[in-house]
Amino acid sequence: MAVRLKWELEFKRGVKETYIEPCVDKSGNGKDIKTQLLDLIDLEGLTSHFQPIYSLKHKSIYGFEALARIKEPQNFPSIKNIIDLFSKARQCGILSLMDVTCCFNAIKTFSEQQTNDEDYLLFINLSPETICDKAFGAEISEDIIKNTAISKENIVFEITEESMAHNLELFKHNIQRLKGFGFKIAIDDFGAGFGGLKMLSIVEPDFVKIDRHFISNLDKAIVKYNIVDSITITCNRMGIRVIAEGVERKEEFDTLSSMNIDFFQGYFICKPQPYLKDISINDAVTSRQETQLNNIQRISADAKCIGDIAQRLEGLSSDTPVKTIVNLLIDNPDIRCQPIVDEDMIKGMVFRNRFIENQIVGKYGYGLHLNYHKKIKQVMEKHFTIVEYNETLEDVSNKVQKRDHQYLYDEIAVTKNGKYYGVVSISNLLDAITQKSLVLAKSANPLTGLPGNEAIQREIEKRITQNMHFDVAYFDLNNFKPFNDYYGFAMGDYVIKSLAEILTNAVDGYETDDIFVGHIGGDDFIMVSHPSNSIKICKQVIAMFEQQQVKYHGAEDYKAGCYTTKNRKGEIETFKLLSLSIAIVSTEVYKIDSYAQLASIASEVKKAAKQQSNLFGRSSLVRDRRLMG
Repeated sequence: MAVRLKWELEFKRGVKETYIEPCVDKSGNGKDIKTQLLDLIDLEGLTSHFQPIYSLKHKSIYGFEALARIKEPQNFPSIKNIIDLFSKARQCGILSLMDVTCCFNAIKTFSEQQTNDEDYLLFINLSPETICDKAFGAEISEDIIKNTAISKENIVFEITEESMAHNLELFKHNIQRLKGFGFKIAIDDFGAGFGGLKMLSIVEPDFVKIDRHFISNLDKAIVKYNIVDSITITCNRMGIRVIAEGVERKEEFDTLSSMNIDFFQGYFICKPQPYLKDISINDAVTSRQETQLNNIQRISADAKCIGDIAQRLEGLSSDTPVKTIVNLLIDNPDIRCQPIVDEDMIKGMVFRNRFIENQIVGKYGYGLHLNYHKKIKQVMEKHFTIVEYNETLEDVSNKVQKRDHQYLYDEIAVTKNGKYYGVVSISNLLDAITQKSLVLAKSANPLTGLPGNEAIQREIEKRITQNMHFDVAYFDLNNFKPFNDYYGFAMGDYVIKSLAEILTNAVDGYETDDIFVGHIGGDDFIMVSHPSNSIKICKQVIAMFEQQQVKYHGAEDYKAGCYTTKNRKGEIETFKLLSLSIAIVSTEVYKIDSYAQLASIASEVKKAAKQQSNLFGRSSLVRDRRLMG
């Protein structure tokens, strides 16, 4: 208690020195809110509950976050919940005092409950305002844990990103002091606050906790998935450990598990508990089996991205002696490169030929003598090509071709969500591209020359793999069969080739890498594009198609708006002119996981587009069952 009084007096002195507009709510025994909050502190009315942070890699609890709770909330009716508690503390100018009080309670309670053989990290929330408070310092933090069994190295201060420090220089200085004393730092609610990447660069934290907003339903929302994916890649490459907080559903957990997220926290893992002994991890979490990587991926036209052909070559630590690498290369003449990896992060590469030439032989033949007792981190190459798992073979090939000639044939390092995954040789990359090109050439439609079904499926699966936002537009000619019978097959082929040309011309002027046009077969076509372009292009296609109607039907039938002939039953029937049904399926509306799922959803939307065309006797455009034009 003596230790507590020491820092408590410092903060209360600061409270007295600062003029704050009085809080007038007196619903708690006639006292204003500030007095109630101070009573809550003085009477030790706060306690802590603990929520585990689970390590998927080690399949065990890694640490706990301390969450403040009011012991007897009925005695403080003006305070709705913990969020309201800290909001009112900020309004009354005692946020720092409240922060450090909760910090003291968390450490004290945790220390009393933890057994001697346990070595968990304890995560404690602090606001940027507290970090910048002149009464707060690393010395006070040391005083708080002085009489406990917890070491400084096991304390992680979570700095919430919801509010940004006004004095960035002081904030950065105090963060560095805390680190210097041995404490660890985490950024809480990352992505939801004011600082964003600026906070990341200032704090340089040990951990980043991705805000619940992005975790919620990310299995259904491709935008959230991509944001979390980008945060994970960035943090992994910086050596920052990522915690997904607020995981509440199995689907969220399964999706995050495939993204190389380090740690998990949330109700699906375990709800907060007042006692550590009562904490039990969900069986669905502990029983999950991680997919094992194949030692080497099959090189074939089935490869959708560079990760599909990556070889899982085991990395060596940067502290590995040079002599070990030398012996490895001597004993294994087939090894062309050796990745250097620390804690899943690729730090460098050893390329056989240059390593032997520069480090073993050396300029005057003394290389081995000079480097034999060094660590590999002193001589490894730190500049090399790194690509992400889901990059396309073509994109990687373009990057390789831009390298300097002396590095042209170096192996490519592959990461998955920023963590080392494997390597790809240039010969394997060329083989995969060649096989893929041969298959695509064979699948092209002979009438229009547009890519056929195999190419269409590959394109869509590639975009699914890369978690891209895209729309798929299906084009179908209405009344094409009677048109073919009446005007002849030659005119039918002309219409199909004309529609192919219209589609090609309509996408001209847009980013070519963003748009794909294919011919499914017969009078069915497909276009894949970014959602922002699909409707504009489709409306343009309809307009261009309508301009060709005279050529298709002749002036007389075009003027009549129909033609009369025998149907396939031999009966006289009047048919409307050709028109287009366009059905758009968007990943902005649906979470698409496979080509088969896309085809299933598309059948319903295509049916709606066809119905609209039959009803109005003209071309129609339907996106997600809604008529667009």
